[in-house]
Amino acid sequence: MSKNYAGVEDLLCDESFLLWYFKTDPRAIRQWELWIAINPDNLARAEQAVEFLQSLQLEEIDVSSGQITQAENLLLEKIRQASPAHGSGTSVIMPRRRRYMAAASIILLAAGACISYLLLTRSPELRTTYGEVQENRLPDGTDVVVNADSKLIYSTGWKDGKDREVWLKGEAFFHVTRTPLKSRFIVHTDHFDIIVTGTQFNVVNREDKANIMLKEGSVILRTHEGRELKMVPGDFVEYNTDRLEKKLVKNDSVLAWKEHKLIFDNTPVRELVKIIHEHYGVTVQLTGDSLGEKTISGILPNDNLEVLLQALEATADFEVVREGNNILIRQHS
Repeated sequence: MSKNYAGVEDLLCDESFLLWYFKTDPRAIRQWELWIAINPDNLARAEQAVEFLQSLQLEEIDVSSGQITQAENLLLEKIRQASPAHGSGTSVIMPRRRRYMAAASIILLAAGACISYLLLTRSPELRTTYGEVQENRLPDGTDVVVNADSKLIYSTGWKDGKDREVWLKGEAFFHVTRTPLKSRFIVHTDHFDIIVTGTQFNVVNREDKANIMLKEGSVILRTHEGRELKMVPGDFVEYNTDRLEKKLVKNDSVLAWKEHKLIFDNTPVRELVKIIHEHYGVTVQLTGDSLGEKTISGILPNDNLEVLLQALEATADFEVVREGNNILIRQHS
């Protein structure tokens, strides 16, 4: 099972999890028992889902017509995929109609549990657009600065003694508050979880890169395969091809975005191109492969795209041509 189940709702929305819960499919049982055994956090997440399923009661919930239509479409599509023409996907031998109805019933239960959980436990979300940096304080007093084009979801009802969990897409800096009972604070990313009690660190979780820089305190990194790595202040760890690797970086360069700056020290121009695209969502092209390998050093402002491009041109090494969301950078002749 290579899928990343970030939260309880992901489990409840997966019909195979219901097959495991009701013990109706031997293959699903084996798969989920293995998934649970791999990582203690998986066990905790499964227990939360089971607790929610056990607490479900038939009661009237106000649901909008749009939500009902969306649920109906999802259910019909799932049932269509589970029909005999698409394969039963179950190892239990039974007549075709009974097999079809069993699959449809499980899908209906999964859809109902998923919708109920999302309606009853909707998680707050912090989201930034391109070019935006946002400072926030979480319910436990933890301060977080969210970089551009990023999203942070956090669970509700945090109580001292229980885990505080957040899910990050993009980049953010955390100053985690230590609680009297030293409750764990867990940041979930696509490739690893960051487990702390009280500390300061920067996390990047984007499509083409994932890393963490620890400024203060200590953290434990745990991959979804169960591997762990302890970090001390000053450590920078990058996730690369299924491995966690420590690398040497300058902390000021990593954290400069918080102050709306970019710090370069013999940095290839191609790296600058990636940063501009991540932060502002524009397409940047370079004239010639050699230009991408040219290095740049200095401090550039990063709170406004136009100001950044003007500062780049002021170095007298580059010429910038902009047409809408397309930017061309070429070397001065």
